[in-house]
Amino acid sequence: MMTRCVIAVWLLAIGAAYAQKSEGPQPPVVDPGGPGKPPSDAIVLFNGRDNSGWTRMDGSPSRCTVADGVMTCKTGALDTQSTEKFRDAQIHVEFNLPSEPEMRGQGRANSGIVLQNRYEIQILDSYHNETYANGSCGALYGQSAPLVNANRPPGEWQSYDITFHAPSCAADGSVATPGSLTLLFNGVLIQDHVPVRGRKCVADAGPLVLQDHSQSVGRKIGTATGVTEGAPDTTMKFRNIWMRRLSQ
Repeated sequence: MMTRCVIAVWLLAIGAAYAQKSEGPQPPVVDPGGPGKPPSDAIVLFNGRDNSGWTRMDGSPSRCTVADGVMTCKTGALDTQSTEKFRDAQIHVEFNLPSEPEMRGQGRANSGIVLQNRYEIQILDSYHNETYANGSCGALYGQSAPLVNANRPPGEWQSYDITFHAPSCAADGSVATPGSLTLLFNGVLIQDHVPVRGRKCVADAGPLVLQDHSQSVGRKIGTATGVTEGAPDTTMKFRNIWMRRLSQ
């Protein structure tokens, strides 16, 4: 009994010693927010009132419209980018897809979230709609297929919660360390710290881009093996877009 008591006292002493060695400042306090409310330290990219903070890729005003807290980007609005730029970031985006039952594969409600105008997270109606895996909804397009299909039916609001770390560049412009992507789709983990690769390494920060993947900008979409056609009229809706920088 005495030996057990001695051991218990010794373990408590060790625990106290480790606790006393804790150093560094306390982590800052952040209000985590909730549905429709971003964390208190987030940068709100879309304010729900107008499309200030967003432009077309040439810097001209965005052609997306805003009403009732929703940004609507109709076919032909062209790609829309945030004026805020980032490297490493946590990003939240909610989107709503139109129903296009007459289309199939890549032709059904095709859009995308493009990180730093370089790395695309595919948006597609993949609800009961098969296509190549690394082009389905939630894919890091052309690089990594989602772990599971967590799509809701078109017409329902869906969400991406993104953790992105940009690649680090070597002195010669090559990739020293690949970037990484973690993605929750409707709260389900579908990309688990997957590497992000590019043909060249770009050290500069870049914007968040909402893609207009439509026939109006001359894009042709393969809808099935051997079939290529223009995308249909696709109106995308977005809301609650915010970002937390993870580094400067």
